[in-house]
Amino acid sequence: MEGDRCCAPQADRESGDALPDSVLSKRSPNAGAKDGMVRLDGGHFPMGAEDAEVWVADGEGPVRDVSLDPFWIDQTCVTNEAFAEFVDHSGYETEAERFGWSFVFLNQIPKAHRKKAQVITVQGTPWWARIDKADWRKPGGPGTNLKKLGAHPVVHVSWSDAAAFAQWVGKRLPTEAEWEYAARGGLEQEIYPWGSELTPKGKHRCNIWQGNFPHEDTGEDGYAGTAPAKAFRANGYGLYQSVGNVWEWTADWFSPSSHKTADMKNPIGPESGTGRVIKGGSFLCHHSYCNRYRNSARSQNTPDSSTCHTGFRCAMGV
Repeated sequence: MEGDRCCAPQADRESGDALPDSVLSKRSPNAGAKDGMVRLDGGHFPMGAEDAEVWVADGEGPVRDVSLDPFWIDQTCVTNEAFAEFVDHSGYETEAERFGWSFVFLNQIPKAHRKKAQVITVQGTPWWARIDKADWRKPGGPGTNLKKLGAHPVVHVSWSDAAAFAQWVGKRLPTEAEWEYAARGGLEQEIYPWGSELTPKGKHRCNIWQGNFPHEDTGEDGYAGTAPAKAFRANGYGLYQSVGNVWEWTADWFSPSSHKTADMKNPIGPESGTGRVIKGGSFLCHHSYCNRYRNSARSQNTPDSSTCHTGFRCAMGV
């Protein structure tokens, strides 16, 4: 497919990837623990796709044979509860907090607060707004909080924030290849983690947008916003919500073409770039605009960007 770029606005705050000393000098008392993770054997798998749904400009194809060593990966995205523990013990402050703003989708701002909020919309995607004081604790901006959201994925975290958390817990971010291998759940060349039909037997299997994008999300899948990290059925490897719900940061720098000539054993992406690969799509994805809630789909954002629809999960070597 050719068409619109994915709706992941870029902050361009020029923060860099350096981790604060407060994190570099500290570790979780449970660093390296494998609770909530699954061990995957790795091996060969066909990565990418070449079907009609592929976004050519994103570099989803061609399909290539990739070989991976065994690794561990989180069953779920990191939750608000887990991220709060990290912040409480390390004193870490996210980039959204340090810079004083983050990107919020307009329908995530409570109606009672929209008139009060200083809304600076994003050119080309006017459904996104730069909101002062929006951060992981206030995902919809001022007037919102994490009440009843402890089990939901943490959002408004930049790539640098995700890398800081991963280091604190003795883990790392997964490579794009590891992420896709895990998301596929043992199925080869299927569109989704559960197969090739979006709603098998009429059942919703992920959290995406239903309705008229970007005006109304009817929430037919049960959610008009983020869902708990363990909502819906796990895939064949025991991973929850690898597509839909929130985009997930990976370790790789983004390139639409470098993989065509790269080493296919434990690929790690190009050595540098301007954006990091994000995978899986989010609750804002809709077939009319951004159908990237597929195993092979990929997009990017700058490492300092933070939004209400991007989170992460961690990985470890064996």
